[in-house]
Amino acid sequence: MNPTPDRAKPSTEFKDGARQPPRLVIAGTASGVGKTTVTVATIAALGRRGLEIVPFKVGPDYIDPTYHALAAGRPCRNLDSWILPRSNLLALFARACLKTDLALVEGVMGLYDGRNEAGEVGSTAEIAKLLRAPVVLVLDVGKQARSAAATARGFQGFDPDLDLAGFILNRVGSERHAGLVRREVEAATGLPVLGALPKHAPIELPERHLGLIPTQQLERAREVVQQLGDLASQHLDLEQLLRIASAASPIPDKHEPLFPDRPLAAVPVGLAVARDEAFRFYSEDNLDLLEAFGARILPFSPLRDRALPGAARGIYLGGGFPELHAARLSTNTPLLGAIRRAFSDGLPIYAECGGLMYLAQGLTDFDGRRHGMAGLVGCEVAMTERRAALGYVRLRTARDTLIAPAGRELRGHEFHWSRLSSCSEAATAYDILEPRPRAEGFAQDNLLASYVHLHFGAEPDLARRFAKALIA
Repeated sequence: MNPTPDRAKPSTEFKDGARQPPRLVIAGTASGVGKTTVTVATIAALGRRGLEIVPFKVGPDYIDPTYHALAAGRPCRNLDSWILPRSNLLALFARACLKTDLALVEGVMGLYDGRNEAGEVGSTAEIAKLLRAPVVLVLDVGKQARSAAATARGFQGFDPDLDLAGFILNRVGSERHAGLVRREVEAATGLPVLGALPKHAPIELPERHLGLIPTQQLERAREVVQQLGDLASQHLDLEQLLRIASAASPIPDKHEPLFPDRPLAAVPVGLAVARDEAFRFYSEDNLDLLEAFGARILPFSPLRDRALPGAARGIYLGGGFPELHAARLSTNTPLLGAIRRAFSDGLPIYAECGGLMYLAQGLTDFDGRRHGMAGLVGCEVAMTERRAALGYVRLRTARDTLIAPAGRELRGHEFHWSRLSSCSEAATAYDILEPRPRAEGFAQDNLLASYVHLHFGAEPDLARRFAKALIA
């Protein structure tokens, strides 16, 4: 397919006069069919036209969004209908879409796969219907011909409430193969095939032990995104994709306000947020909410900086890959000392997953080498050959913490390849209720550290309480 010429930006005006951006969901029949490749390629190609695109990812994924963000030039945000109440999800979506031309959402797993084996909660289909967004389904036809039409027809008829608007074929073997599958799919469904990506494309997104390699770990990352943009320009009908996105129905604007009318303090209070190759996994909504309540985000690098930002009144250590940089983290003793002093001085410190690992006594990497860490959590951390945890958790706070009082039920997510051992007695932060009862995390005075990733958009009091701790 030849590249389409540049055209005017799509309209954002709907019949009721509301300004809502055109939006589109890129879904797949299963994991691994090429959703991320198609999404990143589309963002990169449309971005060349001057479109302001805001990317989203369904579910609690922190790796795919690094590619979306690189292609779009703005943060990618997660849409999780199991962790977030629906009204809160819509409020966060609407706020992120302000002053943009297109919202592009990448799905998770297969289109109809959700949190449980049965039901649509947490699925791409649920998010698409909630956003009233058209869906384009990626079909991996590398080893199929007419059977792809049967797959497409089945997905089309499964949920009549879903706005399935077309298909993209991935891994086609030749022009002849693409033409054959296109004819069969369109004849079976009456819906358009919007492009066909070749099986032997010049670039594919590589994978590693936690899924895709984050852009920070991938050399030539920008070149990869550029090549994917070229691929979309050559093989996708971008004009028709924009027309489909512009036909999305208005979303009812009845959600509850999440953000405060004014911050808690007249002058923003500094919050040091670790952001480098080792620590990159944050919910952008968490940071937005903290800023709205009065925090001023101060990025710093545990790998390179010798001190915390001077104006910091608290620390936020997110997830990432500290195990890949353990030697450098361990030898940056000035910063480790600064973090220990911050704790002794009573500064609030919140750590999730990789942040917990960084605050442990020591971290043993995949090669069996131990590296000393900050020592604020009385445990050893060791990487394992098998994944230690993956999935949603429902929890109850075991005591008062930086973000919630005792007894508050919350929902979160875990994904890690490490285990704790040799833990000294410490105050448990959470009682995990599902999927299996257990103790999780550590809470001591001004410190909260856990493997669990929380989304502050689920309950605004989380960000409010953290901000109050900064200001106190």
